[in-house]
Amino acid sequence: MKNESTDFSKGLTRRKFLKYSALFSAAAASLASWEAQQVLATNPDNKTDKIKTDESGRPNFIYIFVDDGGYADIEPFGSKINRTPNLNRMAAEGMKLTSHYSAPVCSPARAQLMTGSYAQRIGLSYGSYASVLRPGDRHGLNPQEETLAKILKKAGYATGCFGKWHLGDQPQFLPTNQGFDDFWGIPYSNNQWPLEPNWDYPRLPFMHNDKVVGEVATMQDQAQLCRLAVETAISFIKQNKHRPFFAYIPHVFTHTPCMARPEFMARAKDVTQAQVEELDWAVGQIFEVLRELNLDRKTVVFWVSDNGGEKGNNNDPLRGQKGSTWEGGTRVPAIAWWPAHIPAGSVSDEVTTTMDMLPTFASLAGTQPPNDRVIDGHDIRSILLCKSGAVSPYEAYFYYRDGELEAVRCGDWKLRKGELYNLAKDIGETTNLAQSNPDMVKKLQAYMTKAVAELGNRNNPGPGTRPVGKIENARTILPRPGLKGDIVNMPSAPWPAHPDAPKRPVPDDAYAPTGPEFRVGNSWMICPVCLYQGTSKDFKEAGPGVRAGFCCPVCTRLRPLPQFCNNAL
Repeated sequence: MKNESTDFSKGLTRRKFLKYSALFSAAAASLASWEAQQVLATNPDNKTDKIKTDESGRPNFIYIFVDDGGYADIEPFGSKINRTPNLNRMAAEGMKLTSHYSAPVCSPARAQLMTGSYAQRIGLSYGSYASVLRPGDRHGLNPQEETLAKILKKAGYATGCFGKWHLGDQPQFLPTNQGFDDFWGIPYSNNQWPLEPNWDYPRLPFMHNDKVVGEVATMQDQAQLCRLAVETAISFIKQNKHRPFFAYIPHVFTHTPCMARPEFMARAKDVTQAQVEELDWAVGQIFEVLRELNLDRKTVVFWVSDNGGEKGNNNDPLRGQKGSTWEGGTRVPAIAWWPAHIPAGSVSDEVTTTMDMLPTFASLAGTQPPNDRVIDGHDIRSILLCKSGAVSPYEAYFYYRDGELEAVRCGDWKLRKGELYNLAKDIGETTNLAQSNPDMVKKLQAYMTKAVAELGNRNNPGPGTRPVGKIENARTILPRPGLKGDIVNMPSAPWPAHPDAPKRPVPDDAYAPTGPEFRVGNSWMICPVCLYQGTSKDFKEAGPGVRAGFCCPVCTRLRPLPQFCNNAL
């Protein structure tokens, strides 16, 4: 609805967004200041003459990365429920990539996109202790990596990231230290906040570059994140319309917790439909601006999901979902658009991946990927431009999960945990053909053996890996509700600990990294009142109506989880 649009390049209409959270009001001043700085940066003398347009023929790049999008969540890939007219038009004017792959979960997927390398190669196929990076994680994207943003920035591109980062929240891991001029968004997943019932997470910051300018504190705030991402991106595009730019838009939608704006919720049967249709609206906003600025034929746009969908999403006809190495966990919907270059209405079923963006964008920008390290992705211009004889550059594509190699694809054949599938004939992976095709099993096993020898696994990285980014004394950006202190350990418990309890200090620290000790229902629990340590079985359920609440067997007081702190102690 145009009269409700929050165009940050036009006066005070941004307040219509900021009103949804009191803490977001701090972002208004930051946005105004940023816009002024952008004007001065591109026109330091404040002259009225237009800055000369880049005449090299290099395209702009917009990469839209949606979160947990199911393979059939949008109409071009088979949805009969979600209405996606803008993505329909994008596919009709561009190319559908029907065998496009990413990683099974968030952080590895983003690592592969940014570096053009398997997450396993750069130490990010697994976080420091979980499948993805957590708030205050000591691991992150190594600043020594040559990211897609760094490569394009060196080539003269303006670079901006708008949405969810999730490659480390420590200062050296944030987007502005990874090649991006500007960052507006959240540093990790939107479910890593105090209302998540399974973890004691800190508060969820909304950031501009390395500064906190607001907080995502309610579901109403969550509902605004799609609009905020696209409209900060639009402001960036307008401010850089006379120079080449790279706008990376990693949306939060449709990752849980899910909420869309009221106008989308009102006409949808459920929240997934509302979020998918709002994502489609966001695509329309981008294309409207490109056409308004006559940049549509000068801009390459990709729309891709970071991994397969979860419950509520539609992965048909694929088997499995997010977090798995079935096709439903890693084969993602992807559309590429570049009028007059990518043939309209084209479809490619050749194997391509998110890792291909780095070498492909670099080539289109007139530069090259780094030659001092292995880049696993490939330049797929010939596929995108439908050149005669264009085929997948992958002899073998590897499926990693949590630092372990679980599957490999070669042509139409996929070997997963000893089971063999012909994806051309059985996209749903229903029929194991291993017994009738022993030679193919042997061939694919040889590929996997070679890959493990080069990259190893989670506990034993191979010689072909590069170091993950690490930092000592990592801290969360915002504190946990209900905790105070800074690196202050709890005193010794006055009660005897469980005989098998871990012998380690427990931080009474609002900014402590989100390690296993903050997992609700973990094997070990600690009463914050009497400091009794025991297994989760030792702690009795608090009773009906208190989700994830526990009682200490010694003092019988309720454990003060953040979401129930008003009722606790």
